[in-house]
Amino acid sequence: MSARQRRSRRKETPMLARLRSEWAYLSGALRALKRVKPIARAPNRTWCDLAEDLADRFGDKPALLSDEETLTFRQLDERANRYARWARAEGIGKGDCVALLMPNRPEYLAVWLGIARAGGVTALLNTNLRHDALAHSIRLVSPKLAVVDASLLEAYDTASGLTDPAPETWVLGPVAEDAACNDLGAALDAVSGTRLSASERVDLTIEDLCLYIYTSGTTGLPKAAKLNHYRVLAIMNGFSAAVNARADDRVYVCLPLYHSAGGVLGVGIALSVGGSVLIAERFSAARFWDDVVDNDCTVFQYIGELCRYLLNAPPHPKERAHRLRIVDGNGLRPDIWEAFQARFAIPRILEWYAATEGNAVLFNFDGTVGAIGRIPGWAKSLFSIEVVRFDPLSRAPERNTEGFCSRCEPGETGELIGEVLNDFSKPSQRFDGYASRSETEKKILSGVFRRGDRWFRTGDLVRRDARGYFYFVDRIGDTFRWKGENVSTTEVAGTLSGIPGVLEATVYGVAVPGRDGRAGMAALVVDEDTFDLAGLPAHLERGLPDYARPLFLRFRSRLDTTSTLKQRKLELVEEAYDPGASPDPVFVSDPVAGGFVRLDRDLYDRVQAGEVRL
Repeated sequence: MSARQRRSRRKETPMLARLRSEWAYLSGALRALKRVKPIARAPNRTWCDLAEDLADRFGDKPALLSDEETLTFRQLDERANRYARWARAEGIGKGDCVALLMPNRPEYLAVWLGIARAGGVTALLNTNLRHDALAHSIRLVSPKLAVVDASLLEAYDTASGLTDPAPETWVLGPVAEDAACNDLGAALDAVSGTRLSASERVDLTIEDLCLYIYTSGTTGLPKAAKLNHYRVLAIMNGFSAAVNARADDRVYVCLPLYHSAGGVLGVGIALSVGGSVLIAERFSAARFWDDVVDNDCTVFQYIGELCRYLLNAPPHPKERAHRLRIVDGNGLRPDIWEAFQARFAIPRILEWYAATEGNAVLFNFDGTVGAIGRIPGWAKSLFSIEVVRFDPLSRAPERNTEGFCSRCEPGETGELIGEVLNDFSKPSQRFDGYASRSETEKKILSGVFRRGDRWFRTGDLVRRDARGYFYFVDRIGDTFRWKGENVSTTEVAGTLSGIPGVLEATVYGVAVPGRDGRAGMAALVVDEDTFDLAGLPAHLERGLPDYARPLFLRFRSRLDTTSTLKQRKLELVEEAYDPGASPDPVFVSDPVAGGFVRLDRDLYDRVQAGEVRL
């Protein structure tokens, strides 16, 4: 919001302010519904078809750009056709899975679009994973083929021997002559990029699967969320409408393309209306404003942690010279919202709440600071979303004497849930689940307000005020969020427990001043004769992606448990990494020292002051 807009807002009467917020919500919601509702009326029209239409309309206009390559709309369409013909020649048919391990680049979109045209389903593997976690992700979806970028072949090989049967590996890029893989580049060069003929096309509907996108939940290792063609189009069209995207927009995406926020939502905002996308391989605070300004970006897709990184970075000469008209994303915390918007002269922030597999979608159309979204009273019938009272002991919604849940009063904190409906008049209420049926059922809450109803548990505690604004409070269960990624404490504890000398381990997230999310901390019981603290970082690097590795350690003689042998974490979380809170020795990961160092009062104070890089 500009200084002029802020001055204008301050002069508003309460009535005008209220009318403005109501209009912002009404116009935004109607735009989104107008773009999403027609999807159901054309069940045979998928993203595969829309991409062809866009190629015809926008031809040689840049669609996807990066430092390494650019694909126009026509080139994206032709490249996808090559992938479709290659996939068909390798036996991929309707419903067959292909795993994809590739860094952010325009080619990424061509891969899964082409596989979709062959009828296949692409599993978007997290490029941070290695060894067992990567192998688990591959096993979940039983792919016939794996497409691996040459730069990630070494990482892929850490898991390739752990899957049975192993998918046939195809590598894009230069590899050693004796490598046990197939040359995908040569195979693509051998097929045509022209439009698929009628005999080559697969009959697809919006109900057919398109993607598997992995999400960490409360059960440990990654889960593969199912995105059918309906959901892909609904995400692209709905969020594009919410942003009010135009063909002259250029969206900056530096989020991972293996997540839905960057790889479907972020790119879809622009592509679905003929706009362009600038793809960065990863986020860099140092080059962010150069990318945005030098490439005339008008939209930035964020997560809250990236906004904090930018705010904490030194001043950049271009940080107010941009053409951004809106930034959209989720997780922008109230404590930095106004400072971020003011320092960088951001005209408008669109904060929203959504999840890859979830069915609770909220938009903060009027920019109310700190809110993750709003559902006004007059619009409540359009969205089956509720906040129910939560029992922190059972970590489940409370049940009354009749066995039903109770809605929270305004201002009361509870769990956000969304009713599971396959009703095209309420397009956001679908829940298509995971590759694993058992994991799908774990997210369903039945008999919430009446017998037989089914609701999706978001796992998030929120509060809703009297005007329908929602505010995020915290995550439920054995996950916390760090560096924009969900971290499973179960997975981290399992990795720690497999390290020689570790007898017991419990993992939890702790708040660090000035940082979004929670940093990983582990309380350990170890055998002092066999445990090697100096060798711990190597074990953690082998078993966990960087965002999941504990930054703090606490060594104990025993871990407290409940009567049912569940580990008690509440006291550990409260004491966090304060070396004076208990007699237990506490250590912190020091990137300068290359390992863990003892945390004394002086070092603790420096961490609290933000003087230590974590």
